[in-house]
Amino acid sequence: MAAFRYEALDHIGRTTRGVVEADGMRQARLRVRELGLTVVSVGAVSEDSLHAASSRKFQLRRGISSSQLSMITRQLATLLEASLPLEQALSALIEQTEDESLHQILAGVRSELLAGHTLAQAMSQYKKVFPDIYRALIKAGEASGELSHVMLRLAEYTESRQMLKQKVVLAFVYPAIVTVVAILVVTGLLIYVVPQVVGVFQQTHQALPLLTRLLIGLSNFLQATWYYLLGLIIAFGFSVHVLLQREEIRFQWHKRLLRMPLVGRLIRGLNTARMASTLAILAGSGVPLLLSLQAAAGVVSNLPMRQALEEAAKKVREGVTLSRALGASKMFPPILVHLIASGESSGKLDNMLERAAQQQEQEISGYTSVLTSLLEPVLILLMGAIVLMIVLAILMPIIDMNQLVK
Repeated sequence: MAAFRYEALDHIGRTTRGVVEADGMRQARLRVRELGLTVVSVGAVSEDSLHAASSRKFQLRRGISSSQLSMITRQLATLLEASLPLEQALSALIEQTEDESLHQILAGVRSELLAGHTLAQAMSQYKKVFPDIYRALIKAGEASGELSHVMLRLAEYTESRQMLKQKVVLAFVYPAIVTVVAILVVTGLLIYVVPQVVGVFQQTHQALPLLTRLLIGLSNFLQATWYYLLGLIIAFGFSVHVLLQREEIRFQWHKRLLRMPLVGRLIRGLNTARMASTLAILAGSGVPLLLSLQAAAGVVSNLPMRQALEEAAKKVREGVTLSRALGASKMFPPILVHLIASGESSGKLDNMLERAAQQQEQEISGYTSVLTSLLEPVLILLMGAIVLMIVLAILMPIIDMNQLVK
């Protein structure tokens, strides 16, 4: 049986959408009519049809979010651990999900499973939803007969990645909000408030202090050119976005980011944690090392680090140990290389990789906490200094006028 996505009208003319399972298009239409609906359209569930449906809803993402993937992985792992057959576990997930895209994806996977394909093969029909590492682990679990155990590890892996991503993003939300608000407040003061206050001093024809004259000049400049500046900022952002689509330019930009004092350390740690945790779960699930390295390269977002990992995979294929291959690139932290070397000598590579991933995650967590705790007061002090300069530029002429009156 296959899954079919339908669009139909109910008895009051309201549009409804859903998914039915049938042996063919004709039977799918019949099943929709059995629901008391008038068929508008019926189509087979596929990744292309999901993307088309998403574009009609003006959704900017494809497939499902990482949080949804983490959720269904945990739910499926729990159901399989309870000895529920895979087909029934998928049916349970389909019944309880409320998201239409997720409902269609799970129905499509279940229909492929009923057609005789393995779970990994069924998920390969939705490559935008289930990453290469995800499908590689599922395939390894099915081959070893330990699918439930692998699914539990995969659930922990997706949840830890999601938590790490949220932790880093949330750490910089407050400084970003403070920065944006500060820029808007200062710009509003210079464009609207300052001209009205300082205009009084200009009418007196007295000699204004240097700070006041500079503030008036800046205010006049922003009043005359703010829309040009806004257009320039938008054009600059769009140009950067277009340029970064070219891989050679993006490679050089990522290389420059790694050299930056604060940002480089954070990027290196994030990518190292992703790579180490990916290799740990793949190696622990019995996936060959070369295939594990290929899958791990896919989760490394920094292009120079990804290239270094790909070069390391080539050296491993030639007989070089993984620790020596990674150490030669100088792209990864020394602690990772030493832990991998220890794992290779002791035969516990997956344990050492998992320990390296945990160490990097803890380091990133502490680093972001320290960075944001320092960044917040710096932003507040900077905002206070700018407001103080504006207040002084306004008060200094008033003080001079009071001295003349005396």
